[in-house]
Amino acid sequence: MWLKIVKRILFFSIILLLLFFSWFTIEFVSSPHTPSRSLILEIEKGRTAQKIAQKLQEKQVISKKWPFLAGYTLFYSSHSLKAGEYRFQIPLSPKKALKKLTQGKVYLHPVTVPEGLTIREMAPLFQSALSVEPKKFLEAASNLQLISSIDPKAGDLEGYLYPETYHFPKGTSAQEIVAAMVSEFKEVFIPSWEARAKKIHLSVREVVILASLIEKETAVPEEKPLVSAVFHNRLDKGMKLDCDPTIIYALKKKNKFGGRLRSQDLKLDSPYNTYIFGGLPPGPIANPGKESLKAALYPADVSYLYFVSKNDGSHHFSRTFKEHQRAVNKYQR
Repeated sequence: MWLKIVKRILFFSIILLLLFFSWFTIEFVSSPHTPSRSLILEIEKGRTAQKIAQKLQEKQVISKKWPFLAGYTLFYSSHSLKAGEYRFQIPLSPKKALKKLTQGKVYLHPVTVPEGLTIREMAPLFQSALSVEPKKFLEAASNLQLISSIDPKAGDLEGYLYPETYHFPKGTSAQEIVAAMVSEFKEVFIPSWEARAKKIHLSVREVVILASLIEKETAVPEEKPLVSAVFHNRLDKGMKLDCDPTIIYALKKKNKFGGRLRSQDLKLDSPYNTYIFGGLPPGPIANPGKESLKAALYPADVSYLYFVSKNDGSHHFSRTFKEHQRAVNKYQR
C-alpha cells in the first residue's frame, strides 16, 4: 500500500514538474503582447540579475521577472550579465533578452563623418553622439605614434582620420575613436597605393595633402581626377597652385574666416597661402575620402592648368590662361 502511495506521489510530482516546465518554457520563449517599439536602456555595472530583471520589467522589456531569473539560473548562470547600453526591440522574450545581455551585444551609436572635414570640425560630431569632449578629441588627434610609420613629418593627424560611418558603444574614449579612424585610413591606403606614390615620386604625406586639396575643391566624383591633373600639371611646371581652400584653412586656424574669401585674404602671410608660396602647403587641409586619395595618385591624362566654378557644383577646365579668363568672365561675372 505504501508503495502505491509513493508511486502516485511520484507520478503526480512528475506531472506537476512537466506542467511547470511547460509553463516555464512558454513564458521563457514567448514575447509579451505589447506594441512594437525600440528602447535604448543602460545596464549599469555591478547590477545583480535580480536588479536587472526588475529594471527590464519596469521598462516593459519583459512582462515577468521570474522566467528571466529562472532561465538565467538554469541556462546562463555560467555567463555574466554584461553592463552597457542596449537597444531592445520590444516585444522581446526573456530568452532573447538574456542572450543579448550575456553576449554583451551593446548598442553601437552610428557616427557619420563626412569627407572633407578638419579635425576641429569632426569633434562636435563625437560630442553629440558619444559625449566625447572636443578638447579630449583634439588631444587624441595629436597622437603622432599612430602614423609615425607612414608620416614621420606630421604635426597632428589631420588628413589621416578617415571619413566613414562608424559605430561605437557608449563610453568609447577619444583615443579609441581616433585609433579606429587612423586604422581605417591604413586599410584604405593599400600597399599598391604606396607603390604608386613612390612611382610618381610622392610621399604618402604629399599624397594626403594633395588629396585634401582635391576634396575641398570638388564634390563631383568625375571631376576629382581632373582637379588632380591641374594640380599635378602646375606642380610639374613650377606654377603656384592658387588653391582657395588652403587660404580658408589658414584663416580658420586663426578664427578669422568670415564665410567668404576677400581680395586681401589672397595676400595672407601663411605657408598655407598657395597664391604666394609655391608647391604643396605644409600639411593636409582636411581629411580626404577614398576617391580623392585615388585621384591624387591617378590624375587624369589631360593638360588642363586651370579650372573655375560654374556655380552649380561643377567646374570648367581650361588649358590656357586666355581660355580660363573667358570661363571666369562667363561663370563668375
